Amino acid sequence: MKPTLVILAAGMASRYGSMKQVQGFGPSGETIMDYSIFDAIRAGYGKVVFIIRKEFAENFRAIFEPKLKGRIQTAYVYQEIDSFTEGYTGPAERTKPWGTAHAVLCAKDVVKEPFAVINADDFYGRNAFDNAFDFLNTGCNDKTYAIVGYDLVKTLSDYGTVNRGVCGLNRDGNLATITERINISKKGDKIVCDDGLEPAVLALQTKVSMNFWCFDTSFFSYTQKLFAEFLDQHGQELKSEFFIPIVADQFIKAGGKIEVIPTSSLWFGVTYKEDAPFVEQSLQQLIKAGEYPASLWT
Repeated sequence: MKPTLVILAAGMASRYGSMKQVQGFGPSGETIMDYSIFDAIRAGYGKVVFIIRKEFAENFRAIFEPKLKGRIQTAYVYQEIDSFTEGYTGPAERTKPWGTAHAVLCAKDVVKEPFAVINADDFYGRNAFDNAFDFLNTGCNDKTYAIVGYDLVKTLSDYGTVNRGVCGLNRDGNLATITERINISKKGDKIVCDDGLEPAVLALQTKVSMNFWCFDTSFFSYTQKLFAEFLDQHGQELKSEFFIPIVADQFIKAGGKIEVIPTSSLWFGVTYKEDAPFVEQSLQQLIKAGEYPASLWT
């Protein structure tokens, strides 16, 4: 059974100011997602599942179906505010769904095999997809999940600070904690984190989460149970969000193991509008180096 790739594409890009998930960055108008799907296909993944908002469905299908037909199976899942809430009623003013773990839970009925989860607007690199594929095929089970860990120095922006989930590792090198650190930037040869927490200076090779996870299908029933508890405790808070690290943290506390998969890949993404030219240049360099064809799908 081939692993599945789940792409989180339901979030509106508030900081970027447009629907950056479908913006073209490649020389033939490829989106960042196109490169992720291309890497997944050549690694051997059998299906891609897009988690989107219902109002974007037509747009998404029109962009991706013609390219992917015959190359990989596709499925579309809608993250709606009432998905998997079992009749729970949140605040009337709330319009936004419940975060990344809720988004993945929405794929419960279409994902029946070990799966990777990524963000739509992050470039992860071929090596990351290959390494995750190997883990999903050989190491993934109901007691062992994984996260792809990137070196912090490879995930910064020249145009402003970034927020990163900093991975704390246990003595076996597995994930122990993820701490959300904010206002991270490079100053000289140091990486400084201006958020009042310690340490204020982070090592260049600090492992960080870029939201590339590997899960067994047991993730769904486990997450559904935790989501019910989350709604009970935080459902009336207008901006509460049920994130994947919340589930990961509980999984570890309950005796589960989350391996940290290393990668040699360079991460890049579009946090700010000014990042766009860098993304385009980086893709051009990878094409020149022979990593990708100039036109992915023709």
